[in-house]
Amino acid sequence: MAPLAPAQTLSGNIVDVVSGKMFSGTIEIANGRIAKVTEPGPTQDGVPWFSPGFVDAHVHVESSMLPPSEFARVAVTHGTVATVSDPHEIANVLGLPGVRWMIADAKNAACKIFFGAPSCVPATSF
Repeated sequence: MAPLAPAQTLSGNIVDVVSGKMFSGTIEIANGRIAKVTEPGPTQDGVPWFSPGFVDAHVHVESSMLPPSEFARVAVTHGTVATVSDPHEIANVLGLPGVRWMIADAKNAACKIFFGAPSCVPATSF
C-alpha cells in the first residue's frame, strides 16, 4: 500500500475505540500521521468506515501452515496491522535456523510481525 500524501483529509464514519463512540467525522493527515479528528455528527449510510488496525498480541504463525509473509497477506484483509509471534513450534522442529528463517521471511510481510523468544523449547524432556 502506498503511503498517504503529506496533507490529506478523509471523511466518513469513525470508530473511536478509546471513547467507545462511532460518529461521522473527518480525519486530517499531515506528514503521514493523523493530525486531527473532528466529529461533526452521527454516523451516515453509504460512506467509508475508519477504525484502528488490529494487533494480534500472541499468535503462532506456524500453526497456520503458512510462511509469515503469506500469513500476513491473509491477515491484513481482516484488519490486522501487526502481530507478536511466539515461534516455539518452529524452534522445536528446526531450532535456531528455523526461527531465523521466520524472521527473515517476515521482513517481506504486508504487516509488521514481531517475535518473542520461544518460551518452551524443547517442548518435552525427551
